[in-house]
Amino acid sequence: MTGDGMNPSRRALLGGAALTAFTAAAGAGKATAATRTSSPRWPTEFPLPDGFLPEGIAIGREPYAYMGSRANGAIYRTDLRTGKGGLLFAGGTDLVAVGLKLDSDGLLYVAGNTGVARTHDSRTGDVVATHQLSEATGHFINDVTLLGDRAWFTDSRAAALYGVPRGRSGAVRTLPLTGDWVQLPDVNNANGIVGAPGGRALIVVKSTPGELYKVSTRTGHATRITLVGAANVVNGDGLYRIGRTLYVVQNRLNVISVFHLNRSSTRATLTGTITDPRFDVPTTAARFANRLYLVNARFTSPQIPETTFTGVAVPI
Repeated sequence: MTGDGMNPSRRALLGGAALTAFTAAAGAGKATAATRTSSPRWPTEFPLPDGFLPEGIAIGREPYAYMGSRANGAIYRTDLRTGKGGLLFAGGTDLVAVGLKLDSDGLLYVAGNTGVARTHDSRTGDVVATHQLSEATGHFINDVTLLGDRAWFTDSRAAALYGVPRGRSGAVRTLPLTGDWVQLPDVNNANGIVGAPGGRALIVVKSTPGELYKVSTRTGHATRITLVGAANVVNGDGLYRIGRTLYVVQNRLNVISVFHLNRSSTRATLTGTITDPRFDVPTTAARFANRLYLVNARFTSPQIPETTFTGVAVPI
């Protein structure tokens, strides 16, 4: 991901609804989804199956969003041009799909909650590999990002990250979190994860009490990032980064907080927030062109087969 800089927040309109937002000034970079074009006619909201229980979303170079189900590990694919989609992977008993990331080779990495990560073929939905990252109990494999030669997974219930080799084989690496990291009992700790600028470290959000950390992929040393303009990022969930601009999805607050990172990624200054009346506990975000796409997990609504779910897009 490339780009740098952030303009002050402004008032904008999206689909006739008032939106608190800002304009991100992104620099040029290698061809990614960010450099593709999208039409204003593309839908800014699309349905997911009733009872799907979505949480993760991933988008690659093409205009397709992949979303995972907490209910049974299913994967749903939506064409962003039309808002229409269908099941790519039907899921199964005892399967979960939380965070997702799509690699350039077509492999989709899926955080599976109970100590498990899976790799799917994004064209067919087939399971390519299953990785047992930890014991099934006492762990919550929550989110994933791609950095270097590994897909890095967070564990909300243990002080460790897990590095799965990108591709179809290789040993999993367990990276204990040290330094400033203090694991809290009986709450979700590490949640969203993204690569830091420079490609040698990771940024992890600690949902409780709402902190950001820079983590060395070599040693696991975690440095707490100083927040400027914000007391915390409580309920921090998915992370997305464009250059030194970091988007933090704060799920139950129905807001995306936007920070500018200093050169060493040790300080994050709040530059704006994004809210939208269509947000209903958004969890994670993915980008295509000048939009962020999010899924509404609706944690505060009944999680039953009849509950409706949507994905929404906001401009950046």
